[in-house]
Amino acid sequence: MKPLITSIATLILTLNSAFVSAEKSVLFIGNSFTYGYGSAAKFYEADSVTDLNNEGIGGVPALFKSFTEQAGLDYDVSLETRSGSALDFHLKNKLAVIGTKPWDQVVMHGFSTLDSNKHGDPALLVETTVKMSTFLQKLNPNVEVFLTATWSRADLVYQADRHWSGTPIEKMALDIRSGYDKAAAAAPSVKAVNGVGEAWSRAMALGIADTNPYDGIEFGKVSLWSWDYYHASDYGYYLQALVVFGNLTGLDPRSLGANECSGFELGMSRHEVNMLQQAAFEQLVSEKKVKAAPLILPKSIYPKHCVLSKSE
Repeated sequence: MKPLITSIATLILTLNSAFVSAEKSVLFIGNSFTYGYGSAAKFYEADSVTDLNNEGIGGVPALFKSFTEQAGLDYDVSLETRSGSALDFHLKNKLAVIGTKPWDQVVMHGFSTLDSNKHGDPALLVETTVKMSTFLQKLNPNVEVFLTATWSRADLVYQADRHWSGTPIEKMALDIRSGYDKAAAAAPSVKAVNGVGEAWSRAMALGIADTNPYDGIEFGKVSLWSWDYYHASDYGYYLQALVVFGNLTGLDPRSLGANECSGFELGMSRHEVNMLQQAAFEQLVSEKKVKAAPLILPKSIYPKHCVLSKSE
């Protein structure tokens, strides 16, 4: 009997070891575009992630965490954010915080215009991406870095005398993406770019997102921007998190289904959730980051925090 008990104990220890090693650590480095300024998402499920600055932030990292739980994945999610900062700030002030552990994956971005002083100039982003990636590689030689290319800012497109004034709303997102592509090419540890700005443009093309908040929000559409037409709304951050989710996991965002709980908890309709998932999918599949697999996940694996409607 003893050998059998010993074998069972060994098997349990092996399974536990496999479970622990299966956990993947992810760090988000960013600014208000990551922590969700201007939206309810900022403090959403903050206790589900680790804020390395102890500011009680949930934001995009918490949305990503929720998506991974619903997909049955085991991710340990942390964040290090500072308002109005680019990677140069984190390099100068936060390496001691960032360097507390060897991260498996890191999601990071710079300022919304590439350079706060030279709008549209990617030089600083390229330089700081290389430096931060090198630091992260010293912590873990196999780290996967993902750069988040952010969205077109309505305040810089529709107001006069701005860098992108009078251009199509899609133009700024494409310019920002171009800068991030250059940064990715310069840093070998960068695995991919999260095409968030382009996913926003796709949401507009699909007819779920309004293109110009300055002339009012068209009936039946949502605004991806917050009240300042600069930061994102809950919808905008939700779409950002969907793109990051698909890029890091390789899963079709549509697999989360119309009953995805975080969207419901943030007040979104099934139609809005479906359309934002579709926009994220179309961007990801255009870059061959995911394969079409729009399977609805069973409710049995929804995380404990999910509050579903009675009709579900």
